[in-house]
Amino acid sequence: MANAQDYSKMIQDMMGAFPVDMSAAQDAFKNQAAMSEKFSKVALQAADKSAEISTKWTKETLAKLGDVSAAKEEAADYSKAMTDFASAQAELAAENMAAFAEVAKRVQSETVELMMAAGKDLGEEAQAAVKKATDDVAKAAKKATAK
Repeated sequence: MANAQDYSKMIQDMMGAFPVDMSAAQDAFKNQAAMSEKFSKVALQAADKSAEISTKWTKETLAKLGDVSAAKEEAADYSKAMTDFASAQAELAAENMAAFAEVAKRVQSETVELMMAAGKDLGEEAQAAVKKATDDVAKAAKKATAK
């Protein structure tokens, strides 16, 4: 039984010689939270702008429907009102779809920028972490061999 206790003590001493730095994990968590916040901001801005476009489109459609539903003196006026409404709707659809496309393009552009920045930051952090780990292991090895 003495050998098992000696072995346990030896393992504990060995593990103690190689300290674990949890600051890297904490930094990674903070960076992930910051990145999530940035992505959320992009998504919320896009949702807000899309809601604005939809609301504007709905209001314009309802205003045009008022003209269509108004009483007319001649039967031909109803046909003209429907034709005008259909033409206005085609125009509104083109304008609003272009506005939605601009929102999508902006979201894509901002997302790519965030991803590029994240990749650059991640590479720099990984390089610093590897250098620190290498230095720590070298120090621990020197310390262990000095004993």
